[in-house]
Amino acid sequence: MKSSKNTGIILIILSSLFFSLMATTVKTVDEFPLIQKVFFRNFIGLLILSYFVIKDKNILKVNNKKLLATRCGFGLLGVFLYYQSLSMLNLSDAVVINKLSPFFVIVLGGLILKEKITITQFIAVFIALGGIVVLVKPQVSVDLLPAMIGILGAIAAAAAYTAVRQLRLSDSPMTIVFYFCLSSTVITLPMMIPIFKVPDFMALLQLSLIGLFAVIAQLFMTNAYRHAPASQLSIYTYLNIVFSAIWGVLFWSESLSRSFLIGAGLIIFAGFLNFLNANALSKK
Repeated sequence: MKSSKNTGIILIILSSLFFSLMATTVKTVDEFPLIQKVFFRNFIGLLILSYFVIKDKNILKVNNKKLLATRCGFGLLGVFLYYQSLSMLNLSDAVVINKLSPFFVIVLGGLILKEKITITQFIAVFIALGGIVVLVKPQVSVDLLPAMIGILGAIAAAAAYTAVRQLRLSDSPMTIVFYFCLSSTVITLPMMIPIFKVPDFMALLQLSLIGLFAVIAQLFMTNAYRHAPASQLSIYTYLNIVFSAIWGVLFWSESLSRSFLIGAGLIIFAGFLNFLNANALSKK
């Protein structure tokens, strides 16, 4: 059992690493239209996931079409807003803001799914919001409008995750991811064609890596949750912030301001409280 948990931890850490690499790669192709980056993120994923569909046709079976459509819609909106924030903010700031989504999931779970919000979760949400207030103060390097775009992206992602929580009761994770990539590709393709910018070989490689890193991260995450419950792994997803801060310093000479360190620290601490709460509830 301990060995399985350790495997889950390793896989979720690798997932966080590849999500940070995806965000880093998005930022390296700022000269390309937003829609083109979103298209490649999903098209490459669709190509890779098609291999699994060929091996297992059951992946194509959908039991809850309405909820899946909701997940795809909010998921695509979340990707658009997140990628836009990456082009406007420091890498580390954009990733920290995006990591607010688990706390919005708590709020949406209470409002929509009528889930009980514990006192610990309530405190965690307010600490996380306090962290973002510290991070987005007008006098620091983070502009308010780009930060608001990032926050809206985190809310959209939270709505998608809330839908996924219900979808997992009826549909497989692979089905959910496949149809998200498929629908996003179909929606973005006609929007991209009129403004498509022809990439050179290096740019094409970078655009393709966005989708490759995203799919690898999702597959690592999916497999991690087969080895250990989310309550035991959620805290390790915050390593995405650490990895992104490292890439920001290495590739763009971004400075880690006091506001960033305090804001990120508060959000990570809030995540730790949520992690403790989930573990406590799982033992009851």
